[in-house]
Amino acid sequence: MSAASAAYIKLAEYYFRCRDKAAELPSKQDLVRYWSGIGFILDGVRYVAPLDEVSEILKVPPYTRVPGVLSWMKGVANVRGRLMTVMDLTGFLDKMSTLQERRRRLLVIDEGDLYTGLAVDEVLGMQHFPVDGFMAEPPAADAAVTPYTRGAYMRDGELWAVFSLFQLADDPRFLQVARTG
Repeated sequence: MSAASAAYIKLAEYYFRCRDKAAELPSKQDLVRYWSGIGFILDGVRYVAPLDEVSEILKVPPYTRVPGVLSWMKGVANVRGRLMTVMDLTGFLDKMSTLQERRRRLLVIDEGDLYTGLAVDEVLGMQHFPVDGFMAEPPAADAAVTPYTRGAYMRDGELWAVFSLFQLADDPRFLQVARTG
């Protein structure tokens, strides 16, 4: 037998041995599509904001109070050289937060000329929901929040309403922070 034949036979033995010991390829599974957002808690209720509406998440920075504004407009902060308004979302919705301000977080909207941080009780990070679990008409929610919600997802028995920060920013009441009267 020639050296080339012996090498070929050896390679064939390796091939058959590897094929016999190789694990099966996983069977084709249906892919589940997910929708992702930033989860947060407001007044003890879980919400999720669309990922493309939150530019960043910050601790509440030191800010300067502005006289003559509504109480939920906390002030103006310098964030990396940019002036950002700091708004209390619970205050805007006529709710109260029991958390100390230093424990709260800001969801930042950076859209066009609007650079605003919305103080929420807690940020729960990225949340992923199967797309087919979306409910366009979720059960009745708090009337103060309903104008800003766009459906909901149910996961592990908990309802997560989709809270649109852009819808909130389009509300003229949100942009009118001057105290009148």
